[in-house]
Amino acid sequence: MEAFIFLSVLVILAAVLIAKSIYIIKQAEVMVIERLGKYDRILQSGINMIIPFFDRPRRINWTVVERRARQYFTIVREFERIDLRETVYDFPSQNVITKDNVTIEINGLLYYQITDPVKATYEINNVPEAIKKLTQTTLRNLIGELDLDETLSSRDTINRKLRLILDEATDKWGVKVNRVEIQDITPPHDIRSAMEKQMRAERARRATILEAEGGKRAKILNAEGEMESRIKIAEGQKRSLILTAEGEAEARIRRYQAERKSAILINQAAETSESKVDPLQYLITINYLKQFGELATTSQDKMVFLPYEASSILGSLGGIKEIFENLKNTPDEGKIKDNRKGNSGEKNDQSQPPDTKD
Repeated sequence: MEAFIFLSVLVILAAVLIAKSIYIIKQAEVMVIERLGKYDRILQSGINMIIPFFDRPRRINWTVVERRARQYFTIVREFERIDLRETVYDFPSQNVITKDNVTIEINGLLYYQITDPVKATYEINNVPEAIKKLTQTTLRNLIGELDLDETLSSRDTINRKLRLILDEATDKWGVKVNRVEIQDITPPHDIRSAMEKQMRAERARRATILEAEGGKRAKILNAEGEMESRIKIAEGQKRSLILTAEGEAEARIRRYQAERKSAILINQAAETSESKVDPLQYLITINYLKQFGELATTSQDKMVFLPYEASSILGSLGGIKEIFENLKNTPDEGKIKDNRKGNSGEKNDQSQPPDTKD
């Protein structure tokens, strides 16, 4: 019986020793082991053996955020294992003062990763809390150098400067700050109201400027269009006057040629006629008759005074009749020219009578 109890105790002690000496570490986790209170080694992922009662895991303080009853609480806990994965830390909102003495509220996100577990364990206590406090103080310093407008428009600049400062400061803690993002920048209510009024005024100013520029451009285009229209109209009128002048000149030339041809025919007919009628007297008589005809066709009552010379002109109508008869008997201009040659021969030779039939 005593032997059985002894064996049972040995088995229990062996089980306890095995349980105390074997550690299974998950992937992306490490454990810092101390031997007799002094750093010994780091247990990597997988199965690891330690010496019970001599080796002991080092416990570290770590700030975590827990949710209870739909509320979030920040709690400090002790952990034996160190997570090597990249961790996001949402540090709470804080009030900072800008260069122009405006108090604003800022909160953001910070992404960091443990690169050296030994430094993270022995160089600093509670890495998340230390990063939080360092971020808050650094952010106050950065915002204190900027005006409100610069703070609102320079988020990328703030993120870059904050990341560089935090990365340099946390390097001795075995921590790598990969990224910093400013989530919200909330000015006071009165400042927001003033900014909204300024924004509306700026938009109204831009709208007024755009409308003025549009009106100016429209007037310029209308003026250019009117100028081009006037130029085209002037060019058209110029072309019309040129064509009209050319037509009138051509008509005058044709009229002169017709009158010249008519005068030649009348002169030839008068030379072949027995009664010597002046061709000029004939033309003047024809024009008088045309003018009398136009006066007779008017609907208005008029009193017309005939000049004294009109009676003598009208008296030459008998000679005009003989000229018309000679023009009817004249077949063409070629024969008239031959007659003119014959007449000239008659003048030279008085013995031959004129041949009026030809």
